[in-house]
Amino acid sequence: MTDRATVEDLAARGATAVAPASLRALYREAFDEYGVRALWSSRAVEQPTIADLLAITESLRVEGGIAGRRLAEQIIAACRAAL
Repeated sequence: MTDRATVEDLAARGATAVAPASLRALYREAFDEYGVRALWSSRAVEQPTIADLLAITESLRVEGGIAGRRLAEQIIAACRAAL
């Protein structure tokens, strides 16, 4: 359900869609909790798009441990719902 092609398709559809407030909160949470450890190669943006949110999910899954993986899945599910 969250295979790479699906996430890439969502990112393409959400490239220009500014993320709603609930998704921006998840984005800020990801950077607050995992910024140095898992998102060190990413830069937070002020008004993230849905594509910006999806771009950080792979790093969260790989570098964020089990809690980061859960947050990544939560972000993906919320992006699906928003689109």
